[in-house]
Amino acid sequence: MNDLMNDKERLIWLEAEAEKAYGDMYDAPLGATATAAYSNAKEFMNDAIALAQRLGRREDVERLEIRLAHIKSVFRSHFS
Repeated sequence: MNDLMNDKERLIWLEAEAEKAYGDMYDAPLGATATAAYSNAKEFMNDAIALAQRLGRREDVERLEIRLAHIKSVFRSHFS
């Protein structure tokens, strides 16, 4: 992440990092590596949601919360 990013760029970056971590979750062997990728995905997504809330971007908050719920559901059904 770059300190010169504006809030919109940071939001895009956080979401992209969450999606990358979600992809890493699928590529990881079962166990600690998959769990670590899941944790990263949740952390980036939660940071994106918090930023969207601070920016008053309700539609983004709702979309990101739905995506986070999906990521959690997938992890619980496939990796737990």
